[in-house]
Amino acid sequence: MSKQVTNSTDEVSESSAHAAWLTNFIEIYQQLSVNNLHLLGDIYHQNIIFIDPMHQLSGFEHLRDYFSKLFQQLSYCEFKIEQVIAQESEAAIYWQMSYQHPRLNSGEVVFVQGSSHIRGEGDKVIFHRDYLDLGAMLYEQLPLFGRIISWLKHRASA
Repeated sequence: MSKQVTNSTDEVSESSAHAAWLTNFIEIYQQLSVNNLHLLGDIYHQNIIFIDPMHQLSGFEHLRDYFSKLFQQLSYCEFKIEQVIAQESEAAIYWQMSYQHPRLNSGEVVFVQGSSHIRGEGDKVIFHRDYLDLGAMLYEQLPLFGRIISWLKHRASA
């Protein structure tokens, strides 16, 4: 079994050790926007299973609809891949998402660290599970709820 660890985005795109499905996934994910969600069809298998802290979806059409609804609510969204650990048909991808929503964080950009476990089949991703702090991504960005969570975190660390 060979394992490939990559620490920077430049190395990710230049690495010949990564399978084509993984290189394609990384390149497309870093350019996704509401204007090019059609690119999802280039990276996801028709039988994709997608899991994140809020949803579990099966099938490409459900995934495409989910992404479409998410991206339409955002003013801005970008993923920066920070590290990739790949082994055969699986990979762990560590990333930073920055996004902007008019009603969250006073309309300012929010930064969230996360990771994804993905599995390729053929030339596409058939399994994708995201791990992230939903509180940091959503709840802490709401005006009243965010202050309560901040107070609770402060109390817990005291």
